[in-house]
Amino acid sequence: MTFLGLMIPLLPLMGFLVNGLLGKYLPKGSTGWIGSIAVLASFVCVLLVFKDLGAAQTVQIDVFNWISFGKIDISFGLWIDSLTMIMLMVVTGVGFLIHLYSIGYMHGDAGFTRFFTYLNLFIFFMLLLVMGSNYLMIFIGWEGVGLCSYLLIGFWYKNDAYNDAAQKAFVMNRIGDLGFLLGMFFILFHFGTLDIQAVKELAPGLTANSTLLIGITMLLFVGAIGKSAQLPLFTWLPDAMAGPTPVSALIHAATMVTAGIYMVVRSNVLFAMAPTTLTFILWIGVATSVFAAVIGLKQNDIKKVLAYSTVSQLGLMFAALGLGAFSSGIFHLVTHAFFKALLFLGAGSVIHALHGEQDIRKMGGLKKLIPVTYLTFFLASLAISGFPLLSGFFSKDEILAHAFEQNKLVWIILFASSMLTAFYMFRLVFLTFYNDFRGTEETKHHIHESPWTMTLPLIILCVLSVIGGLLGLPAVFKMTHWLDTYLASVTEPSAALLHHGEPLSHSIEIGLMAFAGLAAIAVIVFAYRKYVSLKAMPEEDNVLTGLPKLISNKFYVDEIYESQITKPVFRMSSWLGNFFDKKIVDQAVNSTADAMGTGGRSIRTLQSGNTGAYVFAMVIGMVILFIIRLLI
Repeated sequence: MTFLGLMIPLLPLMGFLVNGLLGKYLPKGSTGWIGSIAVLASFVCVLLVFKDLGAAQTVQIDVFNWISFGKIDISFGLWIDSLTMIMLMVVTGVGFLIHLYSIGYMHGDAGFTRFFTYLNLFIFFMLLLVMGSNYLMIFIGWEGVGLCSYLLIGFWYKNDAYNDAAQKAFVMNRIGDLGFLLGMFFILFHFGTLDIQAVKELAPGLTANSTLLIGITMLLFVGAIGKSAQLPLFTWLPDAMAGPTPVSALIHAATMVTAGIYMVVRSNVLFAMAPTTLTFILWIGVATSVFAAVIGLKQNDIKKVLAYSTVSQLGLMFAALGLGAFSSGIFHLVTHAFFKALLFLGAGSVIHALHGEQDIRKMGGLKKLIPVTYLTFFLASLAISGFPLLSGFFSKDEILAHAFEQNKLVWIILFASSMLTAFYMFRLVFLTFYNDFRGTEETKHHIHESPWTMTLPLIILCVLSVIGGLLGLPAVFKMTHWLDTYLASVTEPSAALLHHGEPLSHSIEIGLMAFAGLAAIAVIVFAYRKYVSLKAMPEEDNVLTGLPKLISNKFYVDEIYESQITKPVFRMSSWLGNFFDKKIVDQAVNSTADAMGTGGRSIRTLQSGNTGAYVFAMVIGMVILFIIRLLI
């Protein structure tokens, strides 16, 4: 099992090395298959480990002793338990489907080999992140996925706007990463180790909700805010749409943005002992969920709608973590990986069919033209909207049930956010696939379904989006919640520290499920009536006023950051740079030069060329030395 565990991250790394070093010598197109097979082989290794590893079993792999000083030893080590297994299956399974899809999507692109090289490196770093046995290992993967996101968002680097989006993602993530790094320093200083399991065992010895624990968990959560795009560091994620669509699917569904959720759940004992931090996480998640959902109502770029949807769904996951429902957060992470990857890949199929068009106002009527894309996209939209019995229905309902049990206000806000999700998703579906095509006749003539390398991943993800709820059927169905049971060895220690009160009765839970399901159906019907029956169209940006204009412009958050943070920092940097350069550096250099010049001119007078003067000076010098010798 140790060998298989090592091969899980090494196979994508080997794919990266082969494509990166030998890609230009290989037959055209083969690098896509090499990259895809590397991730598929990693997924097979994950399945083999899963088959042999029980829910409560763990595997520790210490590759080598990395850092040793004093009493501190930090190994380059991997850790596999039930939480790791869930994340590994998501990363490698969904990651492989995105790789396979990319073969068709990126066909003919000049950077085809470079693209798959970056994708394999991305998967490697994400695997390192979820398998790390200590916080430093997690941080390596954490920084690695940040690097790869920069490379992939700015993949088409000849476009300056794409480069700006990549830089924005990189810089905003560094803000969060500083918090994570400081949290690690505090953990190392107070626990004397960065080993996650050792910290987990030592943490109960501290006073619950102490300043130390609140400080550590708050700093770790700052890292999660940056990586998982929560308020106020969320604006990089919608701009990350600059990269090729498969990149969006990989970032939003299987890798980078899930890292913050994973890190909090991995550190669940620390967070359970800091209820103040959990309350903070709860309200950040709630605020992010509803804020992003409102923005999604007025977006007209097909990928931007999905991007704000991701921000909103991540907020829902963090709300679950803030409620102490760690396994519920992971449950929604898994189902979200299925339907969000499908939605982005479906959007990519639409864009592929329309030769790059992304404005939903110029689409319509695609239902019969690209039927596989339509059907899979439609079912994924049902799943994310909480349509009864699909995957998103069960994972969302579980979080809403926890909210209803602990805080009715939180339940009301999250319920409203879920209804907004159903509306903007079906606004997207109906404007894209229904009524008449609103593009040019020439574009319509060339519309065709995507190749099998793109449609096969859509079909597989569609099946998972439909049946994914089976991982966590509620007790009212007289079924075992498999995921909750499987993750028990990871989450039980924190569950003992949390006090949730009495669980909801089955009758109340059934009532909540029925209410949520019927409400989602009602919202979808309302969207159908507005955008299909009445054929309403989004207003042009230049005619919007009041609140619609505010929402369409994303509440001017980017503009506020630009005017209140970016420009003042640039001005201050410019002023400090000029002051330091001109008043300190230049002055120091010029003063030194002036002193040397003055001294040189003074000494130069001694070099007169008069032999008599030289003999006189020599005699005077000898007399002075003789006097000094006598005195000493």
